[in-house]
Amino acid sequence: MSGESQAPSFYIGWDVGGWNCDKNGKSRDALVILDAELNIVGKPWRGNLRAAINEAADGSDWVSKLFALCKAPDLSGRPQITLAIDTPLGFSEEFTRLVTQRIHAGEVGNSATNPYLFRQTERFLFEHGLKPLSAIKDMIGSQATKGMHVLAKFAPQTLRCGAWSDGKRLTAIEAYPSACKASATIQGMQHPFGKLAHDDLDDALTCALLAYLFDTHPDQLISPGASVPASEGWIWVPKDGLPPNLGITES
Repeated sequence: MSGESQAPSFYIGWDVGGWNCDKNGKSRDALVILDAELNIVGKPWRGNLRAAINEAADGSDWVSKLFALCKAPDLSGRPQITLAIDTPLGFSEEFTRLVTQRIHAGEVGNSATNPYLFRQTERFLFEHGLKPLSAIKDMIGSQATKGMHVLAKFAPQTLRCGAWSDGKRLTAIEAYPSACKASATIQGMQHPFGKLAHDDLDDALTCALLAYLFDTHPDQLISPGASVPASEGWIWVPKDGLPPNLGITES
């Protein structure tokens, strides 16, 4: 043992709004920050993060701006941050090849198996009874590019499939709150907080709880298989969030 105290950990949930969501009453960026004891730090925040994204210089500056927006105390002790983001953080390899190389994927079947519309992680969820959205066809391209832009600017290093880092203290993952509605684990963790002021904030809280599980109990989440390309990313979902009659067969 070195005798050094362990750096504190915080968990940020980000429900992503479009690039120009300032006047969108139904969907805006929302943030919830939790500490290691699952207490809300500062106050949940809702608005548009575009200015903060443009102004932040690096991952540490970005996190500081998120804390400031939530009126949380100044960071100290070089904390470890896990940020769970509710938007697609990648496109399928088939879609990327089509756009950049004009290489088609062959015969295309129904929507749920369409490799242009859905990544492997989403096709996996379809196979297990869920209905994830598509960054291509479901009008969430603005949110998806916003999330990907943040990764490229503040957490460009791929740690492994579905996890990105700034190389220092920030780790980012993709979350999907709708896949947590049937999870007794997530619902049990969320129950003490009650209903927050807006559905966006509730989703951000779910993301923050998922970030906590990713950091402290990763065995409770479904991990990507070896066949999933790191470029596509992965939606981290609680194992008990899938319909029980279908079971779990990881991709």
